[in-house]
Amino acid sequence: MPTGGPRRRSTFRPDIEGLRGIAVLSVLAFHAAVPGPTGGYVGVDIFFVISGFLITGLLTGRPLGLWDFAARRARRILPAAATVLVATAAAGGALLDPLRGTDLARDLIAAAGQYANWRFVGQQTDYLAAERDPSPLQHFWSLGVENQFYLFWGALLLGLARYLHGRRRSLAITLATLAVGGTSLALCLRWTAASAPLAYFSTGSRLWEFAAGACAALLSSALATRTPGRAVTRTLRPLGWAGLAAVLGSILLYDRTTPFPGAAALLPVLGTAAVLLAGPSDRLVGGLLATRPLRAAGRLSYAWYLWHWPVLIIAQARYGQLPWTVLLALTAASALPAWLTLRLVEQPLRYGSSPAPRRGLAVGASALVIPLIAALTLGGGTVRALGGATNTRTAAPAGAVDGPTLLAPGTRVLGLTPSLARAREDFPPGKGCEIPLNADSSPRCLFGDENSPDRIVLLGDSHAGQWISAGLKMAEQRHWALEVLVKPGCPLATLTVRNDVLGRTYDECDRWREDTLTRLTSGPEPRLVLMAGLNRYGSQEERTVGWTRTLDRLAALGAPLAYLGDTPMPGKDIPTCLAASDGRSDACFFPRDTAFEPDPMLDGGLAARYGVRTLDLGPLLCPGSGPSCPAVLEGVVLYRDTGHITDTLAQVLAPRLDKGLLGAP
Repeated sequence: MPTGGPRRRSTFRPDIEGLRGIAVLSVLAFHAAVPGPTGGYVGVDIFFVISGFLITGLLTGRPLGLWDFAARRARRILPAAATVLVATAAAGGALLDPLRGTDLARDLIAAAGQYANWRFVGQQTDYLAAERDPSPLQHFWSLGVENQFYLFWGALLLGLARYLHGRRRSLAITLATLAVGGTSLALCLRWTAASAPLAYFSTGSRLWEFAAGACAALLSSALATRTPGRAVTRTLRPLGWAGLAAVLGSILLYDRTTPFPGAAALLPVLGTAAVLLAGPSDRLVGGLLATRPLRAAGRLSYAWYLWHWPVLIIAQARYGQLPWTVLLALTAASALPAWLTLRLVEQPLRYGSSPAPRRGLAVGASALVIPLIAALTLGGGTVRALGGATNTRTAAPAGAVDGPTLLAPGTRVLGLTPSLARAREDFPPGKGCEIPLNADSSPRCLFGDENSPDRIVLLGDSHAGQWISAGLKMAEQRHWALEVLVKPGCPLATLTVRNDVLGRTYDECDRWREDTLTRLTSGPEPRLVLMAGLNRYGSQEERTVGWTRTLDRLAALGAPLAYLGDTPMPGKDIPTCLAASDGRSDACFFPRDTAFEPDPMLDGGLAARYGVRTLDLGPLLCPGSGPSCPAVLEGVVLYRDTGHITDTLAQVLAPRLDKGLLGAP
């Protein structure tokens, strides 16, 4: 997050302003998808190191009270952020569909409350929520991390300064910096391997980057108290060049597949710290960073960073995916509101208002309250536009047992069911049965008559979990139990996959599959093993081999096996699309040729070889032979996101599953 220290001081360093310019330009280029700087996201890490350097220098270089420090930070950061938040709320209310407006209102509250990073941790570690479009305020995660660091670091260093003095104070600050940095780095390395969103957005895994800047500030201060010898100067000069090379190298060589932050973040972080430590000792590096274009970008960096992302996201939400040339033009255009914010908001409130802590805190409080009011106003408007609250559930209409129609004869749906306000939250019961990504075994998850020795076992990933309600109705009619063994993003077919949320090979999936297949060999024999899942893992050949390995083990159980063909994949958020189309049932069609993939269980003869009973609902949900598939059928909203069916649809289809898989009359 591009923030910095006072603009006019005797210790002002133009090279830091230029380094901030490199950071913001790299982030902007990355977000605009400009070819070349594929690792431009490291610009945020550069900002973190600079902030740690400047704030540590401020806290250790002059007497400062905690309230004074908080007031300075509030005047520096919050007014510009509030301006962008209010403007984004207004633009979102006017240009976004009501569902995205509802999401934006929640994001506004999190951003104004300085905990946006934790909101996005929760969203991105949720396999289902991670499929949604990015928020116009997602970049506020870094502001949340930075402000949380300021509170923690200010209290820590000022507390040590209050009770310790002289060398004891300096030693305590140094040890505290090393302890915080080391602990945070360890968390960063661990979480990057276990959960990429947690490592990327959380404060704990980012504190070490601020601590690296703090170490550079402490060492720089120590060197400043003595006359630097030639040996020190000779060391600092190449250190600056090496640091700048590390920063630029990471911007150009990293990309979206680089596990980050993790060990990869060491290169830009230590490189930035090296440049800051070298300081003005090398006129070439300092002169390069102090060039007018870089310094101009650095001065504008904070406001430009805040403005550019909402412009890009709202434009693409309105007009669809845009080429990088258009994104670059929009990014450049966002410099205008950024400049106005700098001149009319940032600088007047930062330098023109009273330095009294009470005035600064009042400015900060206002900057927190005003966006909250905007969020509540936007949220209320979107709820009214959607026609009511999202927690109102209505009974599912009766479904046909067979035939070409979805609903039973004589059944009609007035309007849409579930409602657009409800569709995104129309999940099956027992969402806890879909275990977290980093878990490798399922809990005991039974529905229906839990004491019955007879049970249906539902196996697969989240595309199997979407059938819980249908499976439960099948079990209840026979006084059986339904056992749910599902893991999001994990194919039941035996093949190893990569998980984009974790950012690595999905090893937990392999362990879960092995544990689940072994688990089925104990206990009473199931009355039915019902398999389902996303039919898009690996190639068709890999899926065939994987299913053969899994079916070899399941067939050995001796229990009846059944398979549900995968449902069509819209590839776009259907409730959002419908909300943007005023709920028209004929809107939001999606291409038939991308909705299906060849299925070795249905088309490859595997089902016949292993005696698996199959049911393919694709022709029902995408009827006819035209080029498109519907998102709404007979008044029923079919999908709750980009690829999972609504629980309402699962209940409607329950009679069809019962007859097709268990032979009910």
